[in-house]
Order: sequence, then C-alpha cells, then structure tokens
Amino acid sequence: MTTRIESSLLIWLYFPPCVGHDGLMKKLLGNSITLFVTILIGLLNNPYAMATEEPKFSLIEKSGDFELRLYKPMIVAETYVDGSLSEASSAGFRLIAGYIFGGNKSRQGSSPEKIAMTAPVTLEQSPQKIAMTAPVVVESKDNRWRVHFVMPAEYTLTSLPIPNDSRVSLREIAEQKTAVIVFSGVAVENKVKDKTAALFDWIKSKGLDATSTPQLARYNPPWTLPFWRRNEILINIK
Repeated sequence: MTTRIESSLLIWLYFPPCVGHDGLMKKLLGNSITLFVTILIGLLNNPYAMATEEPKFSLIEKSGDFELRLYKPMIVAETYVDGSLSEASSAGFRLIAGYIFGGNKSRQGSSPEKIAMTAPVTLEQSPQKIAMTAPVVVESKDNRWRVHFVMPAEYTLTSLPIPNDSRVSLREIAEQKTAVIVFSGVAVENKVKDKTAALFDWIKSKGLDATSTPQLARYNPPWTLPFWRRNEILINIK
C-alpha cells in the first residue's frame, strides 16, 4: 500500500492535472516539489537515516579530511569475492546480507536469527598468503576482495549465529590504530585510487608506517544522493 501511494503522488506531481496559461510555472513548481518529496521518501525509507550502529573508536587526531583513530576490538562477518570493485561490492554485500537477514543457524538450535544492520560495508583487496616457508611471502592477488560487516557490539563470537553459507565466516579483530580519509560522492574506482594515494601521502608525512592494505568503507545505501554519501579509505598504521 505504501508503494502505491508514493507512486501515485510522484506521478501527480510530474503530470499536474490542470495546466493553464501558467503551465510552465506549474510544471517548474511541480518538479521542485517532486524533488523534495523524492528526497523525503528516500530519507523515510532509509534505515541509515535512523540510528545505525558503527564501529567504536577514539579520535586521536583530525586534519581536514584526514583522521587518526583507535578502533576498539570488533567482530566481523566477512567473505572473499572475485571481480572488479563494483562486482565485489555487489556480490559480497549479497552474501553477508543473506547471513544477517536470516541465512544462519542459531546456536540455541531455534529458528534463524535476524541481526541488526550496521555501517559501514567495508571492502579490502585481498592478499594471498603462501604456505609457511623461510621467508614468509605475502603477495597481492589481483581482483580478489574481502568484504565485511561489523557485527553489533552486543554479540560475541560464541553468541553470534552460525552462517549457513560456508563462504561467510566470523572473525574477531583486535584493537587497532587506523588512518582514515573521509570523502563524499560516488566511490568509483578512479576516485578511490586518488583518495588512497592521498592517504598514503598523509601517513608518510606523519612519519607513520602502514600495516594493512587499504579498505574502502561505504556508509550509505546506493539510492542515497551523491552529496549525502559518506565514504572512507582506512589503512591500519603503527
């Protein structure tokens, strides 16, 4: 019922029933109202417009778009997917969303459990770990990504439900210091590369050392207007 009402409202605004000599002004007014209503509907239907839990951290330093944060320990549900940034985002999101929306088995043996959505969705290009030798070698494997959601703080590894899909796993991450650059707009690959390079330069200027591959964090659903989107590149440092 809600969808029908919204659709009828938008159609009426785009095609006013009465257009006289001042039809142009009415059309312009109608289009302006349409934009406002579209934005309002997006906000009302956007789960991120309400309080969405995010990973806990302490802010150590802030300089423009750059920040140093100390993240508290967290638990993530993660998966590894192949493809481009866009393909990995979509495939990884579907796999983990399936887990948190009921694709799991409760440890109490009851019905599947729904887990609250958190923000952000995080992607990281995955290195490939080689079997233990001397020395230990870690090399990048092209077009393979790790995608994870941070689990709500109320859970522990022993209380989270078990994923039905073996491609989804749970992992605890220790406290870590992280350098971050915050930016808005659509996080397309060229923009991500530019922001990543800027963050590496900032880390170097602070005399810090990177200890992880860059991670892309997206906080908003895809229908969010670009200037309202919040994206971050995160690199763990020491």
